[in-house]
Amino acid sequence: MRIREAGAGEVPQLQEVERAAGACFREVGMPEIADDEPFSAAELAPFLAAGLAWVAVDGADRPIAYLIAERIDGALHVEQVSVHPAHARRGVGRALLEHLAALARARGVPALTLTTFADVPWNAPYYARCGFRPVPDDALGPGLREVRAREAAHGLDRWPRLVMRREL
Repeated sequence: MRIREAGAGEVPQLQEVERAAGACFREVGMPEIADDEPFSAAELAPFLAAGLAWVAVDGADRPIAYLIAERIDGALHVEQVSVHPAHARRGVGRALLEHLAALARARGVPALTLTTFADVPWNAPYYARCGFRPVPDDALGPGLREVRAREAAHGLDRWPRLVMRREL
């Protein structure tokens, strides 16, 4: 497995990875999440243009996972990380997170942040094993408050959500 920047021509593969990864949410009673459409090409474009989109690729250089991030409240915020289920439980997601952490350190960024479902095993419990810790609502900066407001408007608050932070 190799990690490299994602290319604009790979948007259909990223969407395929996200759809496949999202299907797992059916197993935990969250079909609405499984049915949610992946990021569109227009939504992915700013991440790609900023150099804040990476793919983990197989031996044929095909994306098997991806991560997109943005700068929020002085940290690099993981907007999405998805691993195709055919490649899950092999450290691919963790490798993408570590890639981002190394890049953040090199750029002098002090932390990574993300939002996630509190009770889904491959969400908050997984990120805790990767070094992320919950951030209380009263400690959120304006950017993360805006992220949470967008998520709530999208209906994600039907299930418990957390903001998490990993100090670097």
